[in-house]
Amino acid sequence: MTRAAAFFDLDKTVIAKSSALAFGRPFFHGGLINRRAVLKTAYAQFVFSLAGADAQQMERLRAQITAMCTGWDVATVHDIVRETLHDIVDPLVYAEAADLIEEHRAAGREIVIVSSSGAEMVEPIGEMLGADRVVATRMVTVEGRYTGEIEFYAYGENKAAAMREVAAEGGYDLADCYAYSDSVTDLPMLAAIGHPTAVNPDRGLRKAALEHGWPVLQFSRPVSMRARFSAPSGPVVTGAAMGVGVGAAVVGLAWYARHRALRAGMLAPVGLPGPVPGRRRHRGA
Repeated sequence: MTRAAAFFDLDKTVIAKSSALAFGRPFFHGGLINRRAVLKTAYAQFVFSLAGADAQQMERLRAQITAMCTGWDVATVHDIVRETLHDIVDPLVYAEAADLIEEHRAAGREIVIVSSSGAEMVEPIGEMLGADRVVATRMVTVEGRYTGEIEFYAYGENKAAAMREVAAEGGYDLADCYAYSDSVTDLPMLAAIGHPTAVNPDRGLRKAALEHGWPVLQFSRPVSMRARFSAPSGPVVTGAAMGVGVGAAVVGLAWYARHRALRAGMLAPVGLPGPVPGRRRHRGA
C-alpha cells in the first residue's frame, strides 16, 4: 500500500492561539526577557494577533526575535516549556482538529506537525497530539546557548521543501497526502500535496482556496488535549528540517505584557465545516 500523511500547521489550525503566545507568561517569569524588550515588541504583536502578518512583516519580526533570544540558555527554555506545557497548552486544541487527526490516524496516515515556531515548543505539543513527526524552526546553539542565527526557518517555501524531504524519508506519495493551514504564507505547503484544506483562513488564503477549489473549514471549539490524546511511548521522529528555535516566544510575551498593562491602565488602548477524511466521496477522503 502507498503510505500517506496528514500535514498540520499548528497555530490557529490545531491550537486556538499561537504556540509562542501561549508560552508568553512562563517565559516572562523565567527571566528570559526583560520588560523593556517586552514593551518594544508589544504594538507589533498586538497588530499581528489581530490581522496576522505578511511576508515582509514576518521577516522584520523574525530578525527582531532572533536578536532578542541571542544568549538564551537552551536548557532553561526546555525546562520552562516542559514544566508548563500541560497547564498552558492543554486547553487550547480545537476539538475539530482533534477529530480530524484521529480520523487520519484511523485511516493509516501518519500525522506530521509543520510549524514556523521553535521546536522546543512544537515538539512537546506534537507528543501530546500523538504526532509521528514534527518540522519546526531550528536555531544555532553554541555551548548550550542560542547564537541568534537561524539554521532552518520553517516558513513559506521552506515548509514545502521540508515536507518533500519528510515524504522521501517516510515513503509518502504527496499526491495522496493532506495538508491543513490558516495562513496565506503556507500556500507552498498546501500546493505541495494532493489534498489541501484551508482552516480558519486569513483573507489571502480564503481567496486562494476559492480560486483553487480547496475545502474551507472553520474550527472554533477548544478542548483539553489530555481528554483527547494519549502521549506516545517515545518521542516523535525528527525530520530533516526539525530543530530548535525559541524566538517566537518573545512575540507572545510582548502581547502578554501589553495585555497586563492595558488592564492596569498603564497603556492607552490601540484603537465552514467540510467533509471528513476517510469518506471516499469527500475531498478529504
